[in-house]
Amino acid sequence: MKPHENLDPLLIAGKPYTSRLLVGTGKYKDFAETRAAVDASGAQIVTVAIRRTNIGQNPNEPSLLDAIPPSQYTLLPNTAGCYSADDAVRTLRLARELLDGHELVKLEVLGDPRTLYPNVVETIAAAKTLVSEGFKVMVYTSDDPIIAKQLEEIGCVAVMPLASLIGSGMGILNPWNLQIIIENAKVPVLVDAGVGTASDAAIAMELGCDGVLMNTAIATAKNPVLMGAAMKKAVEAGRDAFLACRMPKKLYSAAPSSPTAGLITPAA
Repeated sequence: MKPHENLDPLLIAGKPYTSRLLVGTGKYKDFAETRAAVDASGAQIVTVAIRRTNIGQNPNEPSLLDAIPPSQYTLLPNTAGCYSADDAVRTLRLARELLDGHELVKLEVLGDPRTLYPNVVETIAAAKTLVSEGFKVMVYTSDDPIIAKQLEEIGCVAVMPLASLIGSGMGILNPWNLQIIIENAKVPVLVDAGVGTASDAAIAMELGCDGVLMNTAIATAKNPVLMGAAMKKAVEAGRDAFLACRMPKKLYSAAPSSPTAGLITPAA
């Protein structure tokens, strides 16, 4: 094995990544904290909310690209704040112009501003348009296995079901649906939304998810940089545990964990 060779890369649209943790850039106190937390997380793919973050559309304001340069990270423009397919498509067309033809994007179309639950009808409509225009679409969706499969069949390069509502920190509420999605998918499956702490990320990876995308869990922690480092370890540990294949669960076992053969027994 060559130094730094990764034998278990995350493949997104045919490109390998050594990190299976994807992070957002919102809710930090400033761009310096954003950069420090991203570095601590080890993430290589970084999401950017085009409707909320300046990446050049406002030339007189500080740009996120100064802190998170495209030469060092794969930027993932997203459609946070969009509530219709038309708005999402327009937003990502703008992102492609601002980022010199960038094709890898994150699609999310929300259903309402209170829960931020995805509108799957509008999501499907937007995905069809974006794929037809050559975008490589990573798509945020509900944990409905049928919808996830439809989005894959449309041509999305990754499906990203929620673990729980965006920003809730409630963790994985329905692991059974996630497992069905994972078992049926031929593209990467990443948990997106709802992760609150490191154990949530580890559980997602132990279920067999290919990666985890998060923002609020890191950005709103009391120490975002430390939480970023914790999430990095959790994703790595969860992936290793999945590959190792855990022991079967048993109600009880009479077999001791230590060998019993050859032990000295007390004299009668």
